[in-house]
Amino acid sequence: MIHSTLPVAHTKSDKATLADESTTAWALAARGGDARAVEQLVRALQRDVLRYVAHLCADPQAVDDLAQDTFLRALGSLHRFEGRSSARSWLLSIARRAVIDSYRYVAARPRLCDVADWQLAVERAQPRDLPGFDDGVALLDLLALLPAERREAFVLTQLLGLPYADAAALSDCPVGTVRSRVARARATLLDLLTEAA
Repeated sequence: MIHSTLPVAHTKSDKATLADESTTAWALAARGGDARAVEQLVRALQRDVLRYVAHLCADPQAVDDLAQDTFLRALGSLHRFEGRSSARSWLLSIARRAVIDSYRYVAARPRLCDVADWQLAVERAQPRDLPGFDDGVALLDLLALLPAERREAFVLTQLLGLPYADAAALSDCPVGTVRSRVARARATLLDLLTEAA
C-alpha cells in the first residue's frame, strides 16, 4: 500500500462539516462546564447567528439584541443539548424562535411613534458611504422580493452554508422541498438581476 504525502484538498462541504464538528464538540464541552468552550462556541457561531437573524428580522436595529437573546437562550438550555444535530443547527433554530417571539411581542404591544414622518427618520438613520453597503442593500432588496420560505432556504444554505438536511430540519420540511425552494430562489434572483440590467 502506498501512502501519499500530498496535502488533501478539502472542499467547502468538508470544511463546513469540520467546523460543525468542532462547534458541536465545544457545545458538548460547554455543557460540561468548560468556560473556554463557551467562549469558543459563541465566537465560532456569532457571525452566522447575526446573519441569519438579520435576514429574518424586519428591524435592523433589533438584530444585535435578538442575537444576544439567542445566545442567552442557548446558554440557558445548554444542559439539554445532546449533540443529535450540529450546534450550529441547534443555535439557528433558537435564533428563529427568538425572532418569532419578538414578532409576537411587538404585535401584542405596538409602540407609538411621536415622529411625524417616520419613514424619513428611518432613512436618515441608515448608514451611508460604507464599502459594499450599496451592494448589501441591493442584495437585501432582492432577497426581500422572494417568498419567505424560499428566502429562508436560500439564506440558510447559500449564505450561511448550512447542509440541506439541517436546513430542512430547521424549516420543518423535507430535504427535497428545501432543494426546490433554493432552486426557485436562484431562478427568481437571476430573473430579477436580468431585468435590472
